[in-house]
Amino acid sequence: MPEFFVFLIPIVVVLMSAVRVLNEYERGVVFRLGRAIKEPKGPGLVVIVPILDKMTRVDLRTVTFDVPPQDIITRDNVTLKVNAVIYFRVVDPLKSVIEIENYLFATSQLSQTTLRSVLGQVELDELLSERESLNTKLQNILDVQTAPWGIKVSHVEVKQIDLPPEMQRAMAQQAEAERERRAKVIAAEGEFQAAKQLSEAGKLMSESPGTISLRYLQTLKEVSSEEGNHTIVFPFPLDFMKFFTELTKK
Repeated sequence: MPEFFVFLIPIVVVLMSAVRVLNEYERGVVFRLGRAIKEPKGPGLVVIVPILDKMTRVDLRTVTFDVPPQDIITRDNVTLKVNAVIYFRVVDPLKSVIEIENYLFATSQLSQTTLRSVLGQVELDELLSERESLNTKLQNILDVQTAPWGIKVSHVEVKQIDLPPEMQRAMAQQAEAERERRAKVIAAEGEFQAAKQLSEAGKLMSESPGTISLRYLQTLKEVSSEEGNHTIVFPFPLDFMKFFTELTKK
């Protein structure tokens, strides 16, 4: 009887090694005597041939890779540090195992070199103002280069741009000068509109002398209504006297 158990134990161990359980987000690439079986296994319960088969698990979930800060010299010779984040996933488990030794490491290295290459071809203003188009360009380049590995790059986002301190001061001065310029333009436009309105009002009052007299009386009323004891001397216009003379003649 003990001899039976000694014989049974190796069989149980071999049978257990032939059974694999793959999660919903996993696939298994099986090599039989060194040759890859074309159709990946899984998900669920997978049975392989002991000794003859070797299975490699491949995760199909999206990987978030944070690209370390890269030293970049832009086309207008500005040195800065830029980092980014890349989202990619395996769409062909067989290629991700056969075509590349380590797709995670390869994709990370490729993303770093591509980031330096693409952003080094643009000027600083373009890098700051057209980040969305640069993200799309980076994503397209990485997607094409990783497609033979069975990798799909879904999104690339430039996260942070670290400018040198002297460049930050220069940009702050430029922004301040731009704000002052806009303020002066707005003030000049306001003065121009006020002068235009005064000119039109002057023309209208010159066409009607009585309007000037009424305006004169209104000004006297406004000044006299102010609080406090004040002595105010107003010149008495001759035109205003002529207005009353004509009234008495009537």
